[in-house]
This record gives sequence, C-alpha cells and structure tokens, in this order.
Amino acid sequence: MKSIGVFDSGVGGLTVAKELIRQLPNENIVYFGDTARVPYGIKSRETVIRFSIENILFLLKQDVKLICVACNTASSFALPVIKNHFRVPIVGVITPGVREAVYASKNKRIGVIGTKGTIKSRTYETEIKQLDPKVKVTAAACPLFVPFVEEGWLKGEVVLSVVKTYLKPLRQAGVDTVILGCTHYPLLAPVIQEVLGKDITLIDSAKQVAFEVKKILASEDMLQRSKGGKHRFYVSDNPEWFSSLAERFMGRQLKDVRKVENV
Repeated sequence: MKSIGVFDSGVGGLTVAKELIRQLPNENIVYFGDTARVPYGIKSRETVIRFSIENILFLLKQDVKLICVACNTASSFALPVIKNHFRVPIVGVITPGVREAVYASKNKRIGVIGTKGTIKSRTYETEIKQLDPKVKVTAAACPLFVPFVEEGWLKGEVVLSVVKTYLKPLRQAGVDTVILGCTHYPLLAPVIQEVLGKDITLIDSAKQVAFEVKKILASEDMLQRSKGGKHRFYVSDNPEWFSSLAERFMGRQLKDVRKVENV
C-alpha cells in the first residue's frame, strides 16, 4: 500500500501530519524531519530547493503516492521548482491557507505571521493578491515563536509580551483574519487569539492542507479503503530530541523514530 509522504525541516510539520491522520485515518503516512539541517528559515533559496529535492527523493524511495511539503519556507522557495521536477502530486502549506483566508476575511485586511524567510519571500502576499487584488496584506516575522514552542513556552508573561510586540502592526492595520504561516504557530494559537481578540479569525493551514490532500487523492481514485493506516517517522539527526518534542505536537508519544543516514 502506497503512503502519503510528508517532509519538514524539523518537528513543526507534525501539526500537518496530525491533521492528515485525523482526516485520513486509513492512510499510511511517512514523515521525514530534516533535523540535521534545521532551520530552513535562515537558509538561501538555492539551499532550500536543494534540501527539498533531496527530501523528496528519500520519500519516493518509501513508495509514496503524494508528497506534502509541511514547511512554509520550503513551500515559499522550492514548490514551483519541485513541482516541475517530479510527477507525483505535491501539496504545499501556503495555497490552501491563502484560499481559506481570502474566503474568511470580511474587511479584506489579512495578516500573515511567519519566519523571517517566509515573510521575506512575500509568497503569501503574492498568492493573496492573485486571488483578490483588493486585499491589504500586513506581514510580520515572529522569529522567537519557534524556540518558544520547542522549549514549551506556550503561555506566561514573557510569551504574552513578545506576542503583543510582534502582532502590534497587525492590530494597527485592523486585520480581521490572520494566517499562521509556520507549522509551529498553532501551538501558540491561544495566546495569539488572546492578543488579537476573539473576533479575529486564525487560519491554521494544517487543516486546509489535509483537506486539499484528501480532495486530490479522491479525484485520482487513490484513497485508501482498508482500515487503519500505519505511520512511520524518520529524521536526519537526533531522533531522541525529535521524539521528546513530538508529543507536544501530536498529543502522543512516537516510539519508533528512525534516523536516516545520507539523505
């Protein structure tokens, strides 16, 4: 039975894997976290493209039928290139979230938060404008959010203070919808919502990505009919670190995380 392949620079993509498992419980999933080369957010475009191609080649060896790029930086920099390189369907995390945000926004003011690499690429802004040129986009890099999540700092005065500082431009711009443009950020959603206010819609791309994957597999008649999918997790370095963080993202322990030599 073929699998859905998922790759990320580290652990953040597990929010996507969790949603895929929830929406597609019968599917086999192979996850690869490139923990030896994390983070991608500070790497050059050329390097991110090279890493992405290497990650896809590894997943293709695992007999995958579709690949999900569960990394905003890789989706920003590499997706147009890798889609032309491979025949297997490839889904990024940006387009599904953008579609949902444009649909959700009432006042046509959308905020985007992400890593420095994602924000600098302006991919979200470009895609939003392509869908609706009238939308005003306010983007903000939030570089401390990832270390907060990985250290388990999900609330408290320090976190609240930093979140308020980062999100100030979005509040001043009067956005009514905010895209969580990094797969780590859903874990900070409660404090982000607290700072922005309950009337602001937060877009978690993971849910939209899983829906998109489901739609593609259904249209290609590739959905798995038999019950109970199997899930395998690989990393390029430090499986112990990955496993310890995985519980925070998945809500359960991952017991058999395998290290891959020479991706």
